[in-house]
Amino acid sequence: MIKQDGHIHTPFCPHGSSDPLKAYIEEAINQGFGSITFTEHAPLPEGFNDPVPQKDSAMPLSQMELYLKQVSEAKQEYKQQIEIKVGLEVDYINGFEQDITSFLDTYGPQIDDSILSVHFLPANGDFLCMDYDDSTFGELISIYGTIENVYEAYYKQVYSSIITPLGRYKPTRIGHIALVKKYVERFPYIMSERIRNLVLLCLDEISASGMELDFNTSGLRKKLAKTIYLEEWMIEAALQKKIPLIFGSDAHQASDIGYSYHRFSESVIG
Repeated sequence: MIKQDGHIHTPFCPHGSSDPLKAYIEEAINQGFGSITFTEHAPLPEGFNDPVPQKDSAMPLSQMELYLKQVSEAKQEYKQQIEIKVGLEVDYINGFEQDITSFLDTYGPQIDDSILSVHFLPANGDFLCMDYDDSTFGELISIYGTIENVYEAYYKQVYSSIITPLGRYKPTRIGHIALVKKYVERFPYIMSERIRNLVLLCLDEISASGMELDFNTSGLRKKLAKTIYLEEWMIEAALQKKIPLIFGSDAHQASDIGYSYHRFSESVIG
C-alpha cells in the first residue's frame, strides 16, 4: 500500500498558513509519503454569502487558475520523488447544486482527486459555518433546539451530498464525516440510535456509490475535539462495507502533513 495523505491545503487557503507548496511536498517526502493530494477549498458558489466574519472559508474564484497551474507544475517538478494529485475540497451546499455542478464541469477535467464536504448548515433562512468556532456551534444549537437536532441536520446534509447528482466530475471522497464533533468537549453528546442510523445510511450510500471516506485526523489538533473525525464504530462499519478509507491530515500548514498517521495505520492497515 502506497503511503498517502489525501487531504492537504495550500497557501491558497485564506484561513491557512503561507507555507509554500514546496514546504508541504518536501515534508511529505521526508515522512515517506508516496502520494499526496492538494485539496484546496474550492471557490464558493456565486450568490452564496460566506457566513464567517472574514469571508475566508474558501479560495476566491480569481485564484483558481493560478492554483491549478502551480500544483500542476509541482506535480511535474517532483514526479520522480512523489505522486502529486491536483485536487479540491468542494462544499456541498443545499440549494446550490446547479452552481456546484457547473463549477465542476468547468474545472473537473483538470482535477485528479477531490473531496466533498459539508461545512455550512441552513439557519434561519441563511447558513452558518458549523465548524467556524464553538460560539457559532452554540448558536446552531439554539436555532435547532438541541445538540441532537444539529447532528441530525448535519448528517442529512451529508446524506444529500452523497446521493445528489453533481455531474461527471463529482468528488469521489466524503470529507471528515464526523466534523460535527469538532466542539464535543464543550458540547458533549453521545450519538443516539437515531443519529447512528443516519450515519449508517450515509455509509450505505457511500458504499453503493463506490465512494471513499476521508480518515481525517485533524480533530486531534483541535482542543475542543481531541478526536479523529471518525468514531471507532464508523471505521468498523466502513471496513465491513468495503469502503476505502483514505488518510487525510487536513493540513493547513506544512508541519501538519502526516499528522497522527499512526492512528490510520493501526485502524486500517493493521
